[in-house]
Amino acid sequence: MSRGDLLAWERRWAAPTAVATFAALGFLVASIVVALPLGGGGEAESLRDLHEHSSTVTVVSVLQGVGFLLLLLPLVYIFRAAAGRTERVRAQFLPLVIAAPLALSVASALNGVAANQAATTFVNGESTTNLSTKEATKDCRAERRDDAEGFGDEYGKGDAAIADCAAEAIADDKAENAIDDTSLRGAAEGVQFGGLLALAFGLAYSCLFAMRVGLLTRFWGSLGMAIGVASVFGLFQLGVIWFFYFGLLLAGWVPGGKPPAWDAGEAIPWPTPGEKAAAELGGDSEERSEEDETEPRR
Repeated sequence: MSRGDLLAWERRWAAPTAVATFAALGFLVASIVVALPLGGGGEAESLRDLHEHSSTVTVVSVLQGVGFLLLLLPLVYIFRAAAGRTERVRAQFLPLVIAAPLALSVASALNGVAANQAATTFVNGESTTNLSTKEATKDCRAERRDDAEGFGDEYGKGDAAIADCAAEAIADDKAENAIDDTSLRGAAEGVQFGGLLALAFGLAYSCLFAMRVGLLTRFWGSLGMAIGVASVFGLFQLGVIWFFYFGLLLAGWVPGGKPPAWDAGEAIPWPTPGEKAAAELGGDSEERSEEDETEPRR
C-alpha cells in the first residue's frame, strides 16, 4: 500500500472505527451493569437466581458478544496503520488479531448458554453430590467451633442451625457439580482463554510497533502493551481506558491532536530520552552562541 493509499484508507475508516470503539465500550459496560444484580451468595443461591433471571443472562451474553465483536475494528485499524509505516510488522499476525475478538464473542455466547444450562439442571434436581449429610454436619460443627459468632450471624443457634448449614453445603456441592458437568462449560473456557491469549498478543504487538513508528506516545503504547498482557489474567476491564483513548484519538478529540506520524503516512519515531536531552542541550548551546555573537565587543 502506497503512502497515499494508506492515508486515504485511514481517513475513510477513522470515523467508523471511532464509533465502533465507543459502541463496543458501551456494550461491554452495559453488560457489567445488567449483570450486577445476578448471582450472589453461595453456588446454589447463585444458580437459583440465574434460573429465575435466565433472560437477563442471555441479554448479558449478547451485550458482551456484540461488544467484543465491535473491537475488531480498532484492533485491525491500529495493526494496519503500524504495518503501513514499517516493514517490520509481520502481516501474517493479522489473522491472530482478527481471531481475538471473534473468539471472545463466541465465548460470551457459550458462557451464557452454559450458565442457563447449569441453573436449569440444578433447579430441576438433576445434579448429584457425593457429600453426605453426616460429612456436611461434621464440617458445619467444625465451622461453628472456629467462628461461633460468624456462624451464629449466618445460621442462628442450636441444632437447627447445624441442619441448615449442612443442607446449604449439600446444595452448594450439587450446584458446583451442575456447573462442572455442563457440556458447554469446557468449550466456553477453552475458546475464551484462546481469545484472551490472541488479544494479549495482538494488542501488545500492535501497540509496540505503533509506539515505535510514532502513532502512539510512549505512555499509551506502553499502557496498551501492559493491558494486553493483563487481559490473560482476567484484567481486560482495564482495556476500557486504552480503547476509550484510542477512540478519542481517531475522532480527533485528543488535546494536542494526533502524533505527526498519522498525517505524514510514514514512521516518525519518538526520540529516546537521551536524544531528547541532547537536542535540548544542543538548542541551549546554539542560543548561547547566538547571544555571544550579538554581544558587542568592548
